[in-house]
Amino acid sequence: MGSESSAGALLAAGNEAMLEAAYRTGDFLSAWQLLEGARRRACDEESPVEEAAALTRLGMLAHFAAIGGDLSRADWATEEQLFNAALRIQREVGDPAGAAESLFGLGLVHQVLRGDWTTAMPYYTEALTLAESYADEMVRSEVHRHIGFFHVFVSGDTERGLRHLRMSQVLRERYGDPRRVAVGTLALGEAELAAGNLSEALRLLREAVDQARKANLSAQRVGWAEHALADAERAAA
Repeated sequence: MGSESSAGALLAAGNEAMLEAAYRTGDFLSAWQLLEGARRRACDEESPVEEAAALTRLGMLAHFAAIGGDLSRADWATEEQLFNAALRIQREVGDPAGAAESLFGLGLVHQVLRGDWTTAMPYYTEALTLAESYADEMVRSEVHRHIGFFHVFVSGDTERGLRHLRMSQVLRERYGDPRRVAVGTLALGEAELAAGNLSEALRLLREAVDQARKANLSAQRVGWAEHALADAERAAA
């Protein structure tokens, strides 16, 4: 990207670089440079919606880097600050789609990095309300997915959780990014296994391994799928 690229162009390029790093390469530097460039350019252009979007993506970049590494060393406070800064702007300017993403990010900070579902769930619940009316399929999918995890793995309401996870996967498939479809198949397979639906879990987890390989996901992510499948095969033995 040249120095004259708009904030929107830098944001789009940075988002794609972030996804490539998260799902395939593990190299987050170029994504950070693009997203930080988008943030600065949005400030120069006095575009608060794009400034907030860049802050949200920088938060997500930090999150993807954390889950690919040592979670015990994750800088959750900085990640939280990025999502909160974005959310303040989005509330001020009336950007409900953006707010849904930032609320989801705050849920991730508390659920994934801090292990605090009690704090995370109100963020996810508010994010879902906004996302269902304003956000795209991918944001909606992510929120449904994590609410589904709560009901399957925490509250014990597996049928309710599976409804959310199945809706999440429908939305991912509609969105059409094979990287994220593979990850969604894995999540749904793990949930079906936890719910005791062994044959469906085996089918989905075999599909998740195949999808992860075909999408050229990182060795770490393929390994996660293979490990889940091995667990299901042991349960079936």
